[in-house]
Amino acid sequence: MSNTAIIPDPYEAGLARGWKIVDGARLDADRTLDADVVVIGSGAGGGVTAEILALSGLSVVIVEEGALKSSRDFKMREADAYPALYQESAARKTRDKGINILQGRTVGGSTTVNWTSSFRTPPDTLKFWQQRYGLNTYSEQALEPWFARMEERLHVMDWPAAPNENNDLLRRGAEKLGIPTGFIRRNVNGCWNLGYCGMGCPTNAKQSMLVSTIPAALDHGATLVTRARAERFVLAGERVDALECTLLDAGGIRPNGRRLTLRAKHYVLAGGAINSPALLLRSKAPDPNRLLGKRTFLHPTLISAALFPQRVDGYAGAPQTVYSDHFLHTQAIDGPLGYKLEAPPLHPVLLSTTMTGFGAQHADMMRQFPYLQGMLALLRDGFHPDSRGGTVELGADSAPVLDYPLNEPLWEGARRALLTMAEIQFAAGASGVQVAHETAPRYASWKAAQQGIAALPYRPHLAKVASAHVMGGCMMAGDPRAGVTGPDGRYHGLNNLSVHDGSLVPTSIGANPQLSIYGITARLASRLAASLSGRPAPA
Repeated sequence: MSNTAIIPDPYEAGLARGWKIVDGARLDADRTLDADVVVIGSGAGGGVTAEILALSGLSVVIVEEGALKSSRDFKMREADAYPALYQESAARKTRDKGINILQGRTVGGSTTVNWTSSFRTPPDTLKFWQQRYGLNTYSEQALEPWFARMEERLHVMDWPAAPNENNDLLRRGAEKLGIPTGFIRRNVNGCWNLGYCGMGCPTNAKQSMLVSTIPAALDHGATLVTRARAERFVLAGERVDALECTLLDAGGIRPNGRRLTLRAKHYVLAGGAINSPALLLRSKAPDPNRLLGKRTFLHPTLISAALFPQRVDGYAGAPQTVYSDHFLHTQAIDGPLGYKLEAPPLHPVLLSTTMTGFGAQHADMMRQFPYLQGMLALLRDGFHPDSRGGTVELGADSAPVLDYPLNEPLWEGARRALLTMAEIQFAAGASGVQVAHETAPRYASWKAAQQGIAALPYRPHLAKVASAHVMGGCMMAGDPRAGVTGPDGRYHGLNNLSVHDGSLVPTSIGANPQLSIYGITARLASRLAASLSGRPAPA
């Protein structure tokens, strides 16, 4: 935090020197663009891929459904940020509305609005993929140089400051119970420690795709198209012939009546683990084994809020700096669901819409907002024999929808996770704990919480479940019959289409996924660049 100058907005200077950025909302006629490669999506997978391909001398078009918003637009206001920067105004939900899903919808995708937590793919996850899905090249040793490369590129480092009170209460409570914790590495450079990462970084310190790989790709001749919704691939035999896009109005939601056609030698799909399968479903892509959209996984997330006598001010300071993997390491990976513990930032809209209660009870909770501490548990789904995850389907107007049944192994994990969080919060000195469950009272002691949480009914809409991590749906496997993509990210049945995003993985990751996607797609994109250009990819 020694250097806390505001880093200049790269887009102002870039546009002045000739960056090619096309705002679909401003086009007044249909348009066709040609390139060596079209990259669909500008998040973790698309941003990394676009930079590597552009630096390899290939002409690249990046197409993004969201708008271009940069630091000049980031005002640290939830009311502005959620409609402008998130899918469905941060209110995307599963088909039965049982899980709320937070995903980015802007240049940089979810990397623009995430909380900067940077973990490598856990070794036991990689071993499971090798053993169960034939991903023999996905070993810890094989991926290590790619993680190291992206950590250097995106300034992933230990956070040098002390954790804020919200995070330190997790550390102190766990320490009293003998539960080990660790500190989270973050992809920031010159961070001001504001705590508003989820609303876009106003100082450009967060090393998202918005300020790192996308500007680099534009500097090397790439074209960025915004407010353009990828509707369907036009297929010709075993090739993609074109991508048809609908251009959107200034609000970024409604079609403006214009169309964009993109033609390329190769296409890279990086729209995220809900939108990528949906685009392929709309395109009627080959799916002989009926696996497309299947095994889509979340980290189903449970929430617990605790009231403390001292001010916590959970909105201030780096949002996530302390974690515990104890309840992952103490569970067999294919046994009862383990969970990762973290402390989310608390902001009024996010807290008030996530927590339960209404009327006087809810108002009372919000009056005590400065004294509340938050904790969340990310359930590791996809490893238990009964963990089948969800399915991406097409709903009204062919829009994507995720059907994600919550079964008994998940509810059993949810119960254990809520008990763990309450125990830690009371150990840290909480005067009361309110878990996110419609029928749970505020517990005044650990004994009351222990009895009460164990007896709660666990059903959709009663226990609040959320997730900011979507994975799978275009899963890769060593055997073409077991996945829709290969270990090289190539889509089976379409020889000029690759998938480079979180939809590739066959289970949830068991950790915040951004660094996994960076490392995996850097390797895939480098090999694709060498194949397409005939030259080694840039180091």
